Amino acid sequence: MLGRLGVRLAGAVFVLWAVASVTFFAVRLIPGDPAQAVLGGPGSQASPEALAAVTAEYGFDQPVFTQYLTQLGRLATGDLGRSYALNMEVGPLVLAQLGGTLLLAVLALGLAWVIALALATWSTRGGRVAARVGSSLEIVAAALPHFWLATSLIVVFSIWLGVLPPISTAGVAGLVLPVFTLAIPLAGFLGQIMRESLLIALESPFVLSARARGEGARGVRWIHALRHASLPAISLSGWAFGSLISGAVVVETIFARPGLGRTLLNAVTLRDVPVVIGVVMIVAVAYILMTLLTDAVSRLVDPRLRLS
Repeated sequence: MLGRLGVRLAGAVFVLWAVASVTFFAVRLIPGDPAQAVLGGPGSQASPEALAAVTAEYGFDQPVFTQYLTQLGRLATGDLGRSYALNMEVGPLVLAQLGGTLLLAVLALGLAWVIALALATWSTRGGRVAARVGSSLEIVAAALPHFWLATSLIVVFSIWLGVLPPISTAGVAGLVLPVFTLAIPLAGFLGQIMRESLLIALESPFVLSARARGEGARGVRWIHALRHASLPAISLSGWAFGSLISGAVVVETIFARPGLGRTLLNAVTLRDVPVVIGVVMIVAVAYILMTLLTDAVSRLVDPRLRLS
């Protein structure tokens, strides 16, 4: 157990280091002077003296590798730095936007599971026509880009029908369109995996054994086969959660919803390196925790993993 915990911890540290490193150098490739971002952006008309003072204060005149090591040292102590554009600590800024994005991602993941489960169950028990229709729906849903789906939902439910707000409001109605925008493509992907796994499970020896013991068709499907078929989808839920948070960049921008997505987009536009790295690091930590959670759920569902 200690060895397994050590391996997981080392893997988490490596992921955080890789994310911080890639983000740091990727932001450095964005055209523009970071000193101008500190002084309000290219339109601030800052004097050369002010630019020189900011460059020296923030260490922008040092070699890039030195700046990189300084950034890693701050991150190792839990210091996310100070926003260039907003002149405030990055930690409270990011944490203030975290709740809205996590709520959106969790609701979308739950809805995607419900849709995928319904499609997989219906397509495997409804005959050949249902299987083809369900497979087509899953492929189409998985291929839908978030920006197109969000625009289409706004046109249908906000402009034509007028039943839902086009932007995200504080109530439950403001969550409906953003959640469906994130959930539908993921449901198509999870539905394909779950349907194939369910078909394989229904032909497995343990299902034949359950039927031989007198288990009914409903019990075989819902207790034995579906439990086995859900394992691949559970394992991929950690990746899916990270995908939902990345998709929130588009969804939160389109629906004018506050969250990490809009914060990250604004920070990249303003070349606000500490905020970009802070958002990405928080997302990476959430992804690691979600991966550990899916591993624990997989062990609860599959006794073979607990025995191993």
